[in-house]
Amino acid sequence: MQERKFPRSRAFLGAKILFNDGHSSYDCIIKELSEGGAQIKVENALAVPQQFNLLFSDGRNFDCEVRWRRINAIGVEFQKG
Repeated sequence: MQERKFPRSRAFLGAKILFNDGHSSYDCIIKELSEGGAQIKVENALAVPQQFNLLFSDGRNFDCEVRWRRINAIGVEFQKG
């Protein structure tokens, strides 16, 4: 069993992955969310850069770093500061 720093909750939130100084983006869906990160469903996980800004549909945004990738999903850690 994998131990986590923060408990995860299921979610279904629309968001955008922003990169290239905000000039490029991908639509995505937040599937699981915790205080420290998220699991994100995307069309092509390999096209997502290692670091990006995640903008939630409710206006929240987080600097993120990819921790794992699958074909159509990524796990990210929210970066502090």
